Amino acid sequence: MPPTLSARLGSHVRLDAQPNGEIVASFYGHSAALGKFSARAADQAQDLRLGLHIRAFTGAGRDGDTQIALLVRRLARHGLLEYRLARLRSGADQVVIEPQVPDYWPRTPQLDNAGILALSRFAYMRRRGNDLVLESPRSGALFRICDPKIAAGLALLAAPQPIKKLRRQDDFPGFELLALLVDCQILFRVEAANDRGLRPTEGNDSLVLWDFHDFLFHARSTEGRHANPMGGAYPYAGTIAPLPAVRPCWVGEKIDLGKFSAADTNATTPTARVLRERHSVRSFDDHRPITLAELSRFLDRTARVQSEWTSALDLGAGGESGLPATYTVRPYPSAGSSYELELYLAVAKCEGLARGFYHYDAGGHALVPIDVRAPELEAMLKSAEFAMGAPAVPQILITIAARFGRTSWKYSSIAYSLILKDVGVLMQTFYMMATDMGLGGCAIGSINIDLFARITGIEFYVEGPVGQFAIGRGATSRPSD
Repeated sequence: MPPTLSARLGSHVRLDAQPNGEIVASFYGHSAALGKFSARAADQAQDLRLGLHIRAFTGAGRDGDTQIALLVRRLARHGLLEYRLARLRSGADQVVIEPQVPDYWPRTPQLDNAGILALSRFAYMRRRGNDLVLESPRSGALFRICDPKIAAGLALLAAPQPIKKLRRQDDFPGFELLALLVDCQILFRVEAANDRGLRPTEGNDSLVLWDFHDFLFHARSTEGRHANPMGGAYPYAGTIAPLPAVRPCWVGEKIDLGKFSAADTNATTPTARVLRERHSVRSFDDHRPITLAELSRFLDRTARVQSEWTSALDLGAGGESGLPATYTVRPYPSAGSSYELELYLAVAKCEGLARGFYHYDAGGHALVPIDVRAPELEAMLKSAEFAMGAPAVPQILITIAARFGRTSWKYSSIAYSLILKDVGVLMQTFYMMATDMGLGGCAIGSINIDLFARITGIEFYVEGPVGQFAIGRGATSRPSD
């Protein structure tokens, strides 16, 4: 008997039916109202604890019910379902699929018996607690492998394998699982007639430029493409004491530097003053918002292209030379003069500038409006408010996005590291200029790369956010950091 796919509630989710027919999902101290449903749908919903066959929600089954299908879709939209592959409803799980992005829904594209499949170079298996999981930063779900034989069968796909050959293996994982993995881009089809090598065959040029560790770090250190906890969760507070704010001094005779700098305390330079006064501002004065003229000066002094130049590449011994490459000069340093960072502004309040979403054209020193839906703009601003622990949304939220290929085309294993270093120096440049201009600013550590991709229509691996900075007229408050 082939395995069947069913949907079931996550183990952390509880469904409660209210007297008025409202069904509420509770999870991790939160709750979500899913709407009003009939008593029959509420009874069927309890079967989701064990699992309901996926065909019941796609119209393929005779017992399909529109209300339970609607409820299941809403649960999926909140990421509260998981999907099990098993031979019997009461039998042991073979594979459990855990969504990593909102609204994931399992799909099984048609596979040709003569087709050839290979494992993505971004896919990996690892131990998570007592489980073995298969995942990829490209995938909208991870696969918890419950049967070791399936893991062994998938390992064969490290090299391209014809499906008809896989079917003859004792550990053949089955067509449905292969199709689910293809849908999640953990497996990909290989065209024998168009063999350009596995790396370019798997995706476009933008994916070719990514190394595995960089791609994984980008997807897992930001929001939007995984279901792991984010932010200040203090996961080790109960087991490990926090490190001291200042490192204990090394043993040895100290050289007191204070007597050398004491003479300069009364002659502080403007740069030293700005550095000492720099601090994060999380509250903004919305009665006196930042003006368009101030924003223009801020961007001009921190990010504008000052000049552009071209140089022939020197690829070293045995490499081609003479290939021209263009570079720019801007107010902050950048690795190899790559200047891969782009600025996108979500504007809530700015005197002289309409609320909306804009790209900063650093070459032309201009703002270009980008048409976005109001709920998505609000979601981006609200996310920044939450991340800062602020009382309201920032007046302007600057999203720092990277054109990843601009850096990875030159640098291999250190590309993403260099990008993050560039983000750090740009944020310090923002802080210094905001302080100098009497504005308030705050760097933000968490970013939703999936939301940015939906707003801009750009794939998250082509150009994606790597930092955010709130800017505006600061309200009077105690400096935080």
